[in-house]
Parts: sequence; structure tokens; C-alpha cells
Amino acid sequence: MNITLPLKQMTIEEKLQAMETIWDDLNQPEQEIQPPAWHGIALEVIAAAIGRGEESFDDWETAKQRIRNKIS
Repeated sequence: MNITLPLKQMTIEEKLQAMETIWDDLNQPEQEIQPPAWHGIALEVIAAAIGRGEESFDDWETAKQRIRNKIS
């Protein structure tokens, strides 16, 4: 199924409402969405790097500040 929306003609509010409607539908408890296989592979790669000591983590406040510094 190919769905097209008149995005160029939609206001930001209409676009946000469309996104919220889709999210609400996807967020129904009876729907189980399976992640793609590559997610598991990516997690395994990260876990291995952590095990080798090649990855490090910052707390959320430190990470937010680093992001702010990069974009300012």
C-alpha cells in the first residue's frame, strides 16, 4: 500500500496531528511490533565493544551538555 499525503499543502499543526494519529494507532497494546533483525545485530556489536572496553557512557546531563556544545 502506498499512501501519499499532501505534505506541501499541510500546515505544521496538520502534520503533527497526522503523526499523533499514527503514533496512537501504533501504540495500541494488542499490536506487537517486531524490531528488524539489524537492531539485534547492532546491539550485539555494541555489547561486544563494551566488553572490550571500547565504549564509554556519560550520564544524561553530561550527554545533553556535549550535544548542546556541538550544535552551538
